[in-house]
Amino acid sequence: MARGMRIAVQMDALDGINVAGDSSFALMLEAQARGFRLWHYLPDQLDWVEGRVVATARAVEVKRPAAPGEAHYRWLDEPQQLDLGQDIDVVLMRQDPPFDMAYITATHLLERAQAAGVMVVNDPASVRNAPEKLFVLNYADLMPPTLVTRSLAAAQAFRAKHGEIVVKPLYGNAGSAVFHVPGGDSNLPALVELFGQVWREPFMVQAFLPDVSKGDKRIMLIDGEAAGAINRLPKQGEIRSNLAAGGSAHATELTPEEQAICARLGPDLKARGLIFVGIDVIAGRLTEINVTSPTGVVAIDRFNGSNTPGLFWDRVAAIRAAR
Repeated sequence: MARGMRIAVQMDALDGINVAGDSSFALMLEAQARGFRLWHYLPDQLDWVEGRVVATARAVEVKRPAAPGEAHYRWLDEPQQLDLGQDIDVVLMRQDPPFDMAYITATHLLERAQAAGVMVVNDPASVRNAPEKLFVLNYADLMPPTLVTRSLAAAQAFRAKHGEIVVKPLYGNAGSAVFHVPGGDSNLPALVELFGQVWREPFMVQAFLPDVSKGDKRIMLIDGEAAGAINRLPKQGEIRSNLAAGGSAHATELTPEEQAICARLGPDLKARGLIFVGIDVIAGRLTEINVTSPTGVVAIDRFNGSNTPGLFWDRVAAIRAAR
């Protein structure tokens, strides 16, 4: 493998990923194709040792399997301790939520590694300060009517005003625990009670957008610029269009309204060091800004014949060169 950038990928276990559609895996494949060297480690293998941030990582080689059952990666050596501030050029922080205290602690450690010299993508302090269902509140005028609360009375008043609603946890992912509650549904008190028992945090309530049946658009932005999009359609009997929840991906183009949303968000994302971001738009309304491990690039590139991971690594290399 040619000498190139040294990339450490902080993500979930490689055994469990869906290589056909996993965005992290696509980024790793492109990095390897460019001659970059790859290491992989789990979030709980990140340590602070006497002033250094180290990861117990393994050098890895990845490939798209040619046949069912064929391995998609192989380890190149035994686990080793890497000083992220000195031994690595870029840390790609790509583990999935939940966005809990373990996740937040990892951002604090990576922030210290970044201060020691490594580039972390996305910027760990900005990831910590931009939880996906709260950061989007900065653009409330682009969103559907939204409430963040722990109060049953507030949720009932909101539903009385807006009719059908969607209730979801603030720190979930992949469409998990998202509930559609029609106006006459008597389960809202029990649902609020359940949320209060499972999560300490408030939950989010939004006015239901019937046009979700026509798709929930995932738009990828790289360093603040729109790089492509897919339209995700929910399966029959569902409102959740997330691919992990059974939604299907379809080719699409950005409307002028969606282009305006990207233009509005882009400079802020760029200024925060949020280089790889996925936003969700339903019927022209912004619903989420995904900064932890946004997905969708494989489907986007399949429909458009594009190379989103290539655009990503071009920008990373340019930003590093400009430092």
